[in-house]
Amino acid sequence: MTLTAPLPSSTRPPEPGLDVVPAAVAAAAGLSTRPDALLLDFGGVVFETSKRPDGMATMAAHVADVLARGGQRFTVEELLPVLQGGQIALKHWKHAQSRRLEPAELDHRTIWRDFYGSPLPEAAREILAGSAGALQQRLTATLAEHAVRPGIPELLDLADALGVPVGIVSNAHSGRAHRALLAEHGLQDRFAVQVYSDEVGIRKPHPGIVELAARALGTTAARCWYVGDTQDRDVVAGRRAHVAAVVLTRHTHTDDPPFPVREVADAVLPTPADLVPLLRAARPAVDPLPAPLPNPGTSPDPTPEAATTPGSARDTALPSAILLDHGGVIAVSTPDDEVRRGFAEHLAQQLSRAGYPTSTDGVLRALDEARARHRAWKHAHETSGRSLGSPVPEIDAATFWVELVAPCLDDVGTVRSDDVRRAGLRDWLRAECHDLMVRYARSKSVPTLRPGVRELLARARAAGVPVAVVSNTVCGRAVRDELVAEGLDELVGAHVYSDELGVRKPDPATARTALVALEADPARAWFVGDKPGRDVPAARGAEVGTVVLVRGGSTPDAELDALVAPGSAAARGRTTPDHVVDGITELLPLILP
Repeated sequence: MTLTAPLPSSTRPPEPGLDVVPAAVAAAAGLSTRPDALLLDFGGVVFETSKRPDGMATMAAHVADVLARGGQRFTVEELLPVLQGGQIALKHWKHAQSRRLEPAELDHRTIWRDFYGSPLPEAAREILAGSAGALQQRLTATLAEHAVRPGIPELLDLADALGVPVGIVSNAHSGRAHRALLAEHGLQDRFAVQVYSDEVGIRKPHPGIVELAARALGTTAARCWYVGDTQDRDVVAGRRAHVAAVVLTRHTHTDDPPFPVREVADAVLPTPADLVPLLRAARPAVDPLPAPLPNPGTSPDPTPEAATTPGSARDTALPSAILLDHGGVIAVSTPDDEVRRGFAEHLAQQLSRAGYPTSTDGVLRALDEARARHRAWKHAHETSGRSLGSPVPEIDAATFWVELVAPCLDDVGTVRSDDVRRAGLRDWLRAECHDLMVRYARSKSVPTLRPGVRELLARARAAGVPVAVVSNTVCGRAVRDELVAEGLDELVGAHVYSDELGVRKPDPATARTALVALEADPARAWFVGDKPGRDVPAARGAEVGTVVLVRGGSTPDAELDALVAPGSAAARGRTTPDHVVDGITELLPLILP
């Protein structure tokens, strides 16, 4: 093991009056005591990365395909400089954020609409925004090769043997891509918590992201070691969070910060392998564990502004676009107790690994209670939005897991004291909420594609009529994954999911966003749903010309019959559709004669 001087002094000129602690002294003070938790950066620590020379060109070809599905045609040669320009702009943005005291993270829609897609037409930008999460995951996996750094398996084994939980704290524009990489290398169960900036909304050097990880593991930042590879982000974040020790493992940008940094690491190591003897030699802590610090608030993700709807030059004999709800229209879902239990077992295992032991049955009871609380949340916000004419918000993953699920888990298991357990549990759920949400969405029920859907999408594609999915979702990613699994994703031109957009039907911004993405004339568009109280008002508010409700979804037939009974359809009311059909097969001759 080699313990080097922190960094060349030319890269970190101290400001007047600044006392720089020598590396040896800092190491003796901070690295001599075994940490309560070990927090690792992802890239440069757990993984080393190398750029793929043809990565961006490969990504440009995929983006061209995604845009073409929505009727926007671009060549790879046209898109390559657009994406490269976005990458350069994001690099400068990241450097600027590293200078801020409390930097926030970009959401996926902003990245793809404002950075990568900004030179493109409005419709193309909305198509990219609608698939931003999937695009960002693919980009992360496409641009670089990832290999586990030397010493990581040994470090994880030693930490496990010593009873030191390990977490990840990483600036990431695709936490789900990083989770997938861990799974690909068999490391997904080696970390007690994973905190990614795109999932928690803040990024290093904001100290809150380090503090969040520490609290999630039942301790404080002051009792953790933080290991990174950059001066301007990792060292500064660790110092601001007052961790016990900051360690750098050298990687691509360790010795090349974008600007001078005055903070100094306690140790700079060639590879993570050199951290193993330091952790082994550290003495166990003997003093009582302090209570976690209060949880600082985080700003909500920005909600996209309502868009205007341009006209369309498409054939006026056909619909300008078809907007389809997902649940009840594209697919019907059936609850499956085995699938639900499988998710509850996974969550119970994860909680126990993080220091919150519980049982599968206890998690199942908590999830049932949380689901009832979620139904009440939706009803309250939909009612308020309708009565005031204000936006109808969608719940975000953090609110769902921290505010709805966490109270239901408070009586499940015991760790230390109630106050410590509750605070730490909420921080753990905040860190893991996005991964949990996609798993939860998949566990709620098993979807079955409705007859006629595949034919409808194929015939629309053949006729040149673009299709969008416009759906209220707790996790749009799960819906998109279902479409991919059914081989339907390539037939869908745009995706609008409420958890990604920030508002839910009956808010007309949902349908309006799809119309903008497809450059569709609202008056000649069709909206197909199954809920009169949500789908019809959303379509009417966006001035969609024809609204259809399909039987067999979540609305009883008697309720649909009442809507089209004599005297009901004469006045196009807020919840009155133009047609009610038995299924997608019966819809085909109406919409695509």
